[in-house]
Amino acid sequence: MTTEIINLKAILNLPKSTEAFMSDIHGEFAAFDHVLRNGSGNTRIKIHALFNGRLTLHKQKLLAFLVYYPSERLQIVKSQLTAADDLQQWYLNTFSELLELLKFCASKYTRSKLRKALAPEFVYITEELLYGDYNTQDKQNYYAQITQDIINLNSADQFIIALCHTIQRLVVDHLHVVGDIYDRGPAPDKIMERLMHYHSVDLQWGNHDILWLGAAAGSPLCVANLLRICARYNNLAIVEDAYGINLRHLSMLAEKYYQDNPGFHPKLTAHESQPAAAELAQITKIHQAIAIIQFKLEGAAIDRRPEFQMQDRKLLTQLNAEQTKITLHQQTYPIVNGCFQTVDPQHPYRLLPEEQEVIEQLTQAFSHSEKLHRHMDFFMAKGSMYLVYNNNLLIHGCVPVDKKGQFEGLTLKGHTYRGKALFDLLEQNLRTSYANPQRSDDLATDLLWYLWTGPKSPLFGKRSMTTFERYFIADPQTHVEVPNSYYNLRHDVKFINKILGEFGIDPHIGHVINGHTPVKRGCSPIMADGKMLVIDGGFSKPYQKTTGIGGYTLLYNSYGLQLVTLQPFTTRHQAIAQLSDIVSTKRVVEQEVARKTVAQTDIGQQLQAQIAQLQALLKTYN
Repeated sequence: MTTEIINLKAILNLPKSTEAFMSDIHGEFAAFDHVLRNGSGNTRIKIHALFNGRLTLHKQKLLAFLVYYPSERLQIVKSQLTAADDLQQWYLNTFSELLELLKFCASKYTRSKLRKALAPEFVYITEELLYGDYNTQDKQNYYAQITQDIINLNSADQFIIALCHTIQRLVVDHLHVVGDIYDRGPAPDKIMERLMHYHSVDLQWGNHDILWLGAAAGSPLCVANLLRICARYNNLAIVEDAYGINLRHLSMLAEKYYQDNPGFHPKLTAHESQPAAAELAQITKIHQAIAIIQFKLEGAAIDRRPEFQMQDRKLLTQLNAEQTKITLHQQTYPIVNGCFQTVDPQHPYRLLPEEQEVIEQLTQAFSHSEKLHRHMDFFMAKGSMYLVYNNNLLIHGCVPVDKKGQFEGLTLKGHTYRGKALFDLLEQNLRTSYANPQRSDDLATDLLWYLWTGPKSPLFGKRSMTTFERYFIADPQTHVEVPNSYYNLRHDVKFINKILGEFGIDPHIGHVINGHTPVKRGCSPIMADGKMLVIDGGFSKPYQKTTGIGGYTLLYNSYGLQLVTLQPFTTRHQAIAQLSDIVSTKRVVEQEVARKTVAQTDIGQQLQAQIAQLQALLKTYN
């Protein structure tokens, strides 16, 4: 007991370890994986701090990319160093550099925590070399024999790979993902697999993530929205190939009722090639079929949930009898790209029996997908609507407010929920709905869809989603989605202090960290005198025209907060071959007067509580 008290009190004096923040990854696995490997730029910072003046900048970059991609860089090195002596000398130099870097990265950690991070097969060797006294003549031959045998026994590559992976793990102690892993990009499933094997992570739910959670929980509304977005961005392969969900019945329905329609061709990035004609036709028809099913389902949900106050979103009702015009806000517009073949003007929200059968089959398939449930179970275990962590409030979207900054509420069963209470209600509902799926039209399931598109949803953050207008009305004025007043007010220090206080954070030291809204070219992600930080900078390729960059990450270590700007990522192969990192600039947001220690963190408070309990037990025992 005494030893444990001594150990815990000593830990409190270690420097605070590094947290990294990312948001709005949107399926861009290659860029995400690169940022994880480079520690959000932290690895390059440490290499420069340690080796500047001893290694050239090019040598520093070579070492950094060896840490990021050890297997691939080893192949390149061995193809270049064909002489045995040259390769052996490279191994010896690299062992020395990696061990020195590892020791530098491990300086914030206890020896026991480092041991847990080491590859089990190399723990003894690594510790001997890491903590060795190379100035002691008696042991010089001992250390030399260890390194020589690593090479002679053909273990040098495995040893280097193990050291690099340990360094990757140590440069960032904890990762926060502030929402929207899913949609638009091609590989959200790979991102989830990577996160499931990451050493320490938490997730905040984004509005796009909710669709996948809702689909797994059996919400037809979420299934329809999810599939429409996948068709829109040419990502149906995620559903079929990654999650094993058969779209044949939907494809047959689409083939029966729909034709080519330019308004429903998939949106492609500059890097994507045009699908073959037959594939393009199939995607276009599926896109139309699932969009119409979505609008029908949403109209029925709005009718049974008047408390959602979304009657103005029942737009099929506003079509004229010929379905060639629509009247919105007392103005009539011509319909473009119309595809209302299955819409009965007398009963516009009634599904055809075939549509009903297809959506039921799809909902069953999503709710029974083993891989999807494995990913969503992890999302539920590590995720939340918001997180308070080391005096930072992490929320994906917004805290709904009116123009005066007063909290707006959602009224359910006679009670209005605002501010933090609204977040808590919606999270509790989501957890209940996911754990106990009931019917597809119960309140809990409908609230999952409301989180995606509702006017008071903290994850959506707009008055309405103008999906229908963007498909069928040419006038761009009808496409505008009015954001919640939160997004104008978040530049104001007093408003951010109010938000922090609502979630129990000291306004003098707290920050709000947001994702969801890409920071447009020329705008600053740092607002309200540094109290508000927006880190959605454009991981998703479709947004990069607007943002001009490839995303932001945020680092929070013992020295303070540092915002990292990323350039658009090309390909893994190009990054490795050309040593092209994507970190471009680093900007200090807030610098600590004195280095922050573990004692000043949430973990430090937990350790102090443990120490107090142990001291009380020791006193009683004595």
